[in-house]
Amino acid sequence: MIVVIPDILDAVAAAKLRAKIKSMRFVDGKATTGKFGRDVKNNQQLEPGPATQEVQKTILQAIAASNTFQMAARPKMVRPPLVARYDPGMQYGTHVDNALMSGNPPMRSDMSLTLFLEDPDKYDGGELVIESKLGEGEIKLPAGGLVLYPTSALHHVAPVTRGQRLVAVCWVQSLIRDPSRREMLYELETARHGLFDKHGQTPEFDLVSKTFHNLFRMWAEV
Repeated sequence: MIVVIPDILDAVAAAKLRAKIKSMRFVDGKATTGKFGRDVKNNQQLEPGPATQEVQKTILQAIAASNTFQMAARPKMVRPPLVARYDPGMQYGTHVDNALMSGNPPMRSDMSLTLFLEDPDKYDGGELVIESKLGEGEIKLPAGGLVLYPTSALHHVAPVTRGQRLVAVCWVQSLIRDPSRREMLYELETARHGLFDKHGQTPEFDLVSKTFHNLFRMWAEV
């Protein structure tokens, strides 16, 4: 399941965060990848430190406040985001993200997300390309938009040819390990909200709510 959330940050908040990030120091992005990723990763990332932690906190708060994110991801843990910069000539070749993220405790990665922080007319290239059996899907969102996708998918970042691509990326461990079950719960709750918004609390709404919560209870890993 791939879910696009266009309004994690509004235009003003995205511009304010972008200005702050651009005044900060970046380091080689290869420092946060393993042996197999070093040959395909060519970007820069914010240098760790207190200022970066403040940026991470701002992004995590915005993500946590999104009802759509909560419904789609069912997060148990969310890693602090990495803020990455791609100048002309930079790209990130085809790869799959690690199944386990280091930490105390380690975290299983079920879903990946990319939060776009620069408007698409400011740079050429830099599309996030998610590969599947149906082919390749290119994603390039306005600043403040987020895409949530399975960590199990092969993906890459196309070369930037003009301007600067600025994104935040992080990973989620879901309460619902199985992606097909996670998608069913997302669709059920979407339907539940739609029923309530149109008709209020009805017997049909109550039945859908009962099914949703019982399935969530059955499948959740806490």
